[in-house]
Amino acid sequence: MSSSSPASVPAPITGTAPATVSLCAREPRVPADRLVAEMVPPPRFDSVRFGTYVPDPNQPSQSEAVRVLEDFAGGLGEAPGTGGGRRGFFGLGRGRAPKTPAGPRGVYLDGGYGVGKTHLLASLWHATPAEPSRKAFGTFVELTNLVGALGFQQTVQTLSGHRLLCIDEFELDDPGDTVLVSSLLARLVEAGVALAATSNTLPGKLGEGRFAAADFLREIQGLSAHFRALRIDGEDYRHRGLPEAPAPYSDEQVTRAARATEGASLDDFAALLDHLARVHPSRYGALTDGLTAVCLTGVHPVPDQSTALRLVVLADRLYDREVPVLASGLPFDRLFGEEMLKGGYRKKYFRAISRLTALARDAARLVDTA
Repeated sequence: MSSSSPASVPAPITGTAPATVSLCAREPRVPADRLVAEMVPPPRFDSVRFGTYVPDPNQPSQSEAVRVLEDFAGGLGEAPGTGGGRRGFFGLGRGRAPKTPAGPRGVYLDGGYGVGKTHLLASLWHATPAEPSRKAFGTFVELTNLVGALGFQQTVQTLSGHRLLCIDEFELDDPGDTVLVSSLLARLVEAGVALAATSNTLPGKLGEGRFAAADFLREIQGLSAHFRALRIDGEDYRHRGLPEAPAPYSDEQVTRAARATEGASLDDFAALLDHLARVHPSRYGALTDGLTAVCLTGVHPVPDQSTALRLVVLADRLYDREVPVLASGLPFDRLFGEEMLKGGYRKKYFRAISRLTALARDAARLVDTA
């Protein structure tokens, strides 16, 4: 969200106030070529670089992550084994012709939510010396959706010519994804594609607490072998030194702000949750196209895990696109019940709470100016 954008300036309430949009009225269709074209860092991370990452001085792992990733990007200056690159992967082989690395062909950023992993992953994408068409950046969900749209073989063919594949929010939710992604990444590594991923879960622990991961140990170990794990410690930067998130507003305040804001949507929370069940998560980004704000009335606890996971995806897409969220009802830290916050998806839910809270803080100005 850019505060300087004309579309983001709230319009006065008059007899010609802007008509509100309903997310529930949208049923986007996303062609496969759009899925491929959009595999770049999202708007929020379009301008980030290693130099704009501010490491916490109390967390040396953050500065170390920047150093390692800068070396990793430098090592991608030439295709593996071709010679002429500045250095090998992870800074190995400085001053001599690079060799195809015997170790992992990727780096895996592990850490809690809000420590800047996506910032660093996008910075790596920008720093890698290759044309944008030879670099891909997407969430784990977007990658599996791409396979669903193109088919496995076509996806391998499409991505095999890339220098780098960045996968954000790498988290396995079911056995099918485990086998699919294990096979896909193995084929891409064979083709010389370097990998980078972020997650809140170490690669050897993927799937733990969500399905019988022990039954798929070979696939999980195969995934882990592609990466060097890089731990990033720290607290959630989104809330360092900031005031507490605003309390929920009244239905009247939310409705008034939605009607006063050009390009804002207005929906009942329960109706939106029902609608998300009818729209594939791969289309949630398109669902938010053109929005300057999302206004929700009657926010209440999410009733079940399937609904909660869909809401997590929507929260991620809104955060990526910097769309503020104004809401009435319960505060966002009460969206997910105690059992959910103790289960296998707890890190996803905490990330969603963190991101929605940041977007709620961004939305406070809509009420102030309505």
